[in-house]
Amino acid sequence: MENAQIASVPSNPLQWLEYLHSKLHRHRGQFKLFSEYYDGNHQKLVFAQARHMEQYGRVFERWRDNFCGLIIDSVNERLAIDGFRMTDEPDADKDARDIWQRNFMDAESNAGHLDAMIHGTAFAVVWADSDGRPTITLESAENVVVQYKPGSRREIEAAAKFYTDDWGRQWSTLWFANRVYTFQAGTFGWVSPTGARSAKNPLGEVPVVPLNNRARLVGDPISDLTTVIPLQDAINKIVSDALLASEYAAWPQRYVTGLEIVEDDSGSPVEPFKIAVDKLLQAEDPNAKFGQFEAADLGNYTKLADMLVQHMASTSRIPFHYFLNNGGVAPSGESITAAEAGLIAKTRERMLHFGEAWEKVMRLCFKVMKDKRAQAWSAEVIWRDPENRTESQHMDALLKLKMIGVPTDQLLSDAGYTPQQIARFKSMREDDAKAAMELAQKYPAPEPQHDSAALEAKKAATKPPQGNSGNAARKAVNPIKG
Repeated sequence: MENAQIASVPSNPLQWLEYLHSKLHRHRGQFKLFSEYYDGNHQKLVFAQARHMEQYGRVFERWRDNFCGLIIDSVNERLAIDGFRMTDEPDADKDARDIWQRNFMDAESNAGHLDAMIHGTAFAVVWADSDGRPTITLESAENVVVQYKPGSRREIEAAAKFYTDDWGRQWSTLWFANRVYTFQAGTFGWVSPTGARSAKNPLGEVPVVPLNNRARLVGDPISDLTTVIPLQDAINKIVSDALLASEYAAWPQRYVTGLEIVEDDSGSPVEPFKIAVDKLLQAEDPNAKFGQFEAADLGNYTKLADMLVQHMASTSRIPFHYFLNNGGVAPSGESITAAEAGLIAKTRERMLHFGEAWEKVMRLCFKVMKDKRAQAWSAEVIWRDPENRTESQHMDALLKLKMIGVPTDQLLSDAGYTPQQIARFKSMREDDAKAAMELAQKYPAPEPQHDSAALEAKKAATKPPQGNSGNAARKAVNPIKG
């Protein structure tokens, strides 16, 4: 068994490329399915019968009632990175922020988080540009695949990217810890290693970092849509049935009995009446009786759809009021904070997983720069606060934190200010103090003028009262007169 396993391990770059390409191909269909559900291109009437599909498939081909985008976006809109702390210094790392901004990562990281939650994973590739500066590119799981070292869930042995240029030519890049290969697809597959371009990998490790949405100890990372898709299909089915019922059975059907049926020349029955608002039904036959059937109750469809939406909200940990199944009235005050507790916990869990990946990305960037911060294992990501609170509540909480000794810079960070803004605040406070000092020197305060009458009155007021001490002294000297 061991010899068979060893023999199955690719022995050259071309074998590695073919193996990784087949591995990507196995998962690409599932990734495209998740993308279709997020985009809303998923209406397939999964639970409908064949006859229903045959008659009404075209009617509902482009219709969908999609909640998948809401489930992903409600978390992704709360994921924002303000900076990095690469060392034990309390301030944010300026060099890390420069790397982040130069690579447009404020927007690119948002796209990476979005794809990671849809597909279960996305990838960041770190390399150097022509000037030797680090570059970060985000890649979709539909184009990039990695292979971990045997027995490891973190160390990557090889990675490959497959893409098609504007001319329709297929290319691939294969990364190892020591070398990087570029292949072009030929008529009968990928070219041989002798025809591939090869270069040394100066980083000494595979420069591909997975952004895993949620990782388990076994199995692949999990998409947020995995447990939602069956519920979404059921909601589409119920709502489409409700639309059909509203077309055919939501208005009362009338009937008449005891009336002779008239047929045309072909033997088909002739409609005896033209039903309209301004029409009156009458019959000469005294035995004729008119009546109507009750219309279909669409409320049953609504109740079932609401139940499925509630299941979806519980499964995805999205607050109920996001789906507006409570009459469209959003909670307020402390009730909205309690309702969003699950969503906030879910968002912080994503921060935990994505944060580990971004810390590794930044260490690789400093490795490109040959900087000692490439070994900054205590690095941490500065995330923006995911909670939405009223300004008065937030400021009141920060003032109470200041009373127990929390530093000003930390309070400013908790208030939502970016590291750049906090740094500017320091220079602004220095400018304000300098301006106040210059004004004090230019316009000194006038000397206080002393009023002599006021001073005498003040002295008299502070003189202790004489009281009866003089009378007591005179009695002591001349007791007879006393």
